[in-house]
Amino acid sequence: MRYDCADEEMRRTGVDAAQAALEAGALAVLPTDTVYGLAADAFSPEAVQRLLDAKGRTRQKPPPVLVGAPTTLEALVTEVPGWLRSMTAELWPGPLTVVCRQQPSLTWDLGDTHHTVAVRMPDHPVALGLLKQTGPLAVSSANLTGEPAATTIEDAERMLGTSVSVYLDAGQSPGGTASTILDVTGATPRILREGPIGLDVLHRFNNTVEPLGA
Repeated sequence: MRYDCADEEMRRTGVDAAQAALEAGALAVLPTDTVYGLAADAFSPEAVQRLLDAKGRTRQKPPPVLVGAPTTLEALVTEVPGWLRSMTAELWPGPLTVVCRQQPSLTWDLGDTHHTVAVRMPDHPVALGLLKQTGPLAVSSANLTGEPAATTIEDAERMLGTSVSVYLDAGQSPGGTASTILDVTGATPRILREGPIGLDVLHRFNNTVEPLGA
C-alpha cells in the first residue's frame, strides 16, 4: 500500500500503517534525507532476514540502524565518549553514520556485524516521525543489490514490489552523496566512507580522527 505523505492526513495514516507493518515483522519503505530506505524491525531477526532477502543481500552486509534521537545511541552501544556525544548532538539529524561496539545485551541479529552496529539519525520529517513511534529500525537503501538506490517511490516499488507492505511516498528524494561513515570502535576514530561531513568538521570534536585510507 502506498501513502502520499504530501497530504497531512494520509501521512499520519501511512506512518501508523508502517508502524503496524513493522511491528508485525513486515517491511516498509520510507524517505530519508539521502535516498529511500527499506526498513525492518531491528529487533526481529526474521524481519531483518526478510530485508536482506528482498534486496538480494547476504549477511556479510548487515543494514545500518536508524534512530529518532541522538540519545538513543547510548542504549545501543557500549561506550559513548564525550566528544562523540557532542558530535552527534550537533550533527544529528544529518549525514553522519557512526560505527560503534554494540551493547552485548541487545537481542537482535543484523547479520555478520562482528559485534558492531552502524547508527544514524536521518534528517527527514517522515522518517523521524516513524522512528519516534517505532524506535530503532534496520534500514538499508530501497533497491536490489547492484541497482541504483531509489530516489522515487516508483523506483522502490519497481525493484521491491510485493516484498514491501507499506510505501511512504514523499516525492523525489534529495539523493546526492551518501553519509560520512566514522568508525569509533578502535583507539583512534577513522573515516570508512567520505561524505558530506568532512574531516575538518569531525576534527572540531576529535582532532585524532583519521582520514579515509590512513
